[in-house]
Amino acid sequence: MGTDDSPQARSSISLPVICTIFFFSGFPALIYQLVWQRSLFAIYGINVESVTVVVTAFMLGLGLGSLAGGAISRLRRIPLLTVFGVVELGIGAYGYFSLEIFDSVGKATLGAGVWVTGMLTFGLVLVPTLLMGATLPILVSHLVRHTGNVGRAVGLLYFVNTFGSAAACFAVALFIMRVFGMQGAVSLAALLNMLVAGGAFLAGMRHKTPPPEEAAQAAVGGFSRKRFLLAAVLVGLTGFVSLSYEIVWFRVHSFTTGGHAIAFAAVLGSFLLGIALGSLFARRFCTSDVKGQGLRALAGFALAATLASFLVAPVSSWLATFLPYPFLLPLVTISAGLLGATFPLICHYGVAPDAKAGAGMSYLYLANIIGSASGSLVTGFVLLDVLSLQWTSVLLTMLGLMLAGGLAFLADTPKTLRLRHLAAVGVSVVLVVAISGWLFDGLWHRLQVFDKPDPSEPFAHVVENRHGVITVTQDRRIYGGGMYDGVFSHDLVNDRNLIVRPFALAAFTETPRDVMMIGLSSGSWAQVVANLPGVEHLTVIEINPGYVELIGLEPSVQSLLNNPKVTIEIDDGRRWLNRNPDRKFDLIVMNTTWHWRGHATNLLSVEFLQLMREHLKPGGMALYNTTDSARVQRTACEVYPHVVRIINNVLVSDRPLLPSRERWRRALLNMRIDGEPVLDLQRDADREKLDKLMGMLDSLVEPNPPWWGMETRSAILARTEGLQLVTDDNMGSEWQLLPD
Repeated sequence: MGTDDSPQARSSISLPVICTIFFFSGFPALIYQLVWQRSLFAIYGINVESVTVVVTAFMLGLGLGSLAGGAISRLRRIPLLTVFGVVELGIGAYGYFSLEIFDSVGKATLGAGVWVTGMLTFGLVLVPTLLMGATLPILVSHLVRHTGNVGRAVGLLYFVNTFGSAAACFAVALFIMRVFGMQGAVSLAALLNMLVAGGAFLAGMRHKTPPPEEAAQAAVGGFSRKRFLLAAVLVGLTGFVSLSYEIVWFRVHSFTTGGHAIAFAAVLGSFLLGIALGSLFARRFCTSDVKGQGLRALAGFALAATLASFLVAPVSSWLATFLPYPFLLPLVTISAGLLGATFPLICHYGVAPDAKAGAGMSYLYLANIIGSASGSLVTGFVLLDVLSLQWTSVLLTMLGLMLAGGLAFLADTPKTLRLRHLAAVGVSVVLVVAISGWLFDGLWHRLQVFDKPDPSEPFAHVVENRHGVITVTQDRRIYGGGMYDGVFSHDLVNDRNLIVRPFALAAFTETPRDVMMIGLSSGSWAQVVANLPGVEHLTVIEINPGYVELIGLEPSVQSLLNNPKVTIEIDDGRRWLNRNPDRKFDLIVMNTTWHWRGHATNLLSVEFLQLMREHLKPGGMALYNTTDSARVQRTACEVYPHVVRIINNVLVSDRPLLPSRERWRRALLNMRIDGEPVLDLQRDADREKLDKLMGMLDSLVEPNPPWWGMETRSAILARTEGLQLVTDDNMGSEWQLLPD
């Protein structure tokens, strides 16, 4: 028998190859996104402005790349698979050297403002994201030339590529970042790009691209510019709603995990998995009845997606009270799946299956990217700053329901069926508004799974803004992003929050005139440091202004806001140091957060400790919290020649650290905060506390000092021998599956 060399046969033979290639093309793309975002955050800060700028720049690059890919796809008889391979080679080449490029540009532009930062970030990611964005239109055009069906081509390719991206997210969360580090991760991604390029070249040699006329041109009739423009509006709105909800869901999951680094990758992976499955499922509705069955299906998916997305946050909060965190992720996948089904359906509605299909799809992809970027900006930067999570969700749901109602109205369907759909939308509007208060009441209380608050006692305060969520319990414990962040107290006798640690600074110095503090939290540490003997000025850098709001409500620290010695600036601590190279301090204090939380490494790594050293005056010292991480403690000892552990903090310096019992005793007895003495020897409890504090200094000479004590550098090095240092590249303990 002869070989069937018809276009259809060649298409069926090459389809599994094309899908495999596009699956592995999506894998490195997400590795790059996660690593590049982290690298850029380390350079430009992790405050919300920088995060929004980086994400938006990445997405706009993809959108412009889609236009470029669409233009290429219109060229007649061009070997599209070969072009795809060249694109993958370009991505891999840039990706391999990307971190070096980012670092060089970042060091040269540290003082840039928000808008300049945005342009720089956009420039850094423009080349690779242009190439990434070009791949989908190129392969869609290739496939449409054989199938004559835009929706099914988009649905299939969007599925395999997004599924590859979802797999990358889970791989990053489970082992890639932890095992390979940042440079190792991008090297792995670059290798995958090279393999994908090789596969594309081989497939291109085996599979000859037929002329566009061989596609089913008869189906083109009925498509118009009006339908295309409507499709562009629809796909933009769905992008806005989808990315807005992704931000909402990430806030919920980040809070539930206490800000674990894995949360972002897990949510993004679940989101992309849903988008992929929804795209695949929607293919069955991409029939010739575009204005009838197609629009009805689109309206139904829009309605179901909107209601499911609205329920994700409150249902997750109830499940979090008795289920482990991973069991919350399927809710994201299900809702994202319903949202993901809309994209191929809209493309099928608005794009004709002709030689220009790839170009038409590229414009819709750009519209989707613009909508998504707008959702990221508006929701992350504005809505979550002025509205609670509840009312942000309600507003997004109203927008989604309006979209579903409009689609139902446009569908070519019997009047009775159209009225039923519109009635369902109307009932949904009433129900969402009516039950939203009940659904979201106590949401943050239920989601706070670490150090679970008493279910019978509501929070005393909840502050929601674009920077995050801060909660305060009735007994004055404060939590940032779901994790314990201190207590409103500077009571040294009834020490609930180990406030002895900043007080201990007085044993090592008498004249810390100019002091910097990174992190404000409850303000209790700042209140102590501002009143240490010799302090003339305290500069506090805090990333979330919500803490300042809470301090204004708490009597024990209110005076901090009116203290002429204290200046509070809202910024990322590492970025502030980078942007103020001439500022030098006698003392730097950081009550840093848990070492395993996302981006904690930015204040614990070798690179940061060296940066901090540059901002210390001769003989200056720094105190920061290791949160009991042996790796963090060893890192301090390897960078600084003189180190003393004070409970779970380390005091570091380039000069010998020689504590004085008499100096500390004198300081404690003379210190006053808001006119009240720190210790009053007329009280028995105060005398006992003073004796206990003096005993802490004795532990410095003990061979195995207690946890509640002090330890020398040599003892720390002996105890932590063999442990890996924390660096920006390995990211410390952030990507381990379970916190220490």
